Amino acid sequence: MSVQNAPVQHVPEHSAPQPVYPDPARRPDVLLRVRRAPGQEPSAWWFIGAFAGFSGAVTALLSLIPG
Repeated sequence: MSVQNAPVQHVPEHSAPQPVYPDPARRPDVLLRVRRAPGQEPSAWWFIGAFAGFSGAVTALLSLIPG
């Protein structure tokens, strides 16, 4: 197979300008990102505790199903 027959992508010389977002968290494709000041991030223990609590709740609810 020859490389000469490969399709060529044509890029227009004057493409539409891309919007500039001063704050990356405000981009339209970012839904739940929150920017916090340094040192104000939540502790990883909150996520570990939420996982343990949710897992315990699911286990407790599933134990109520007879069978």
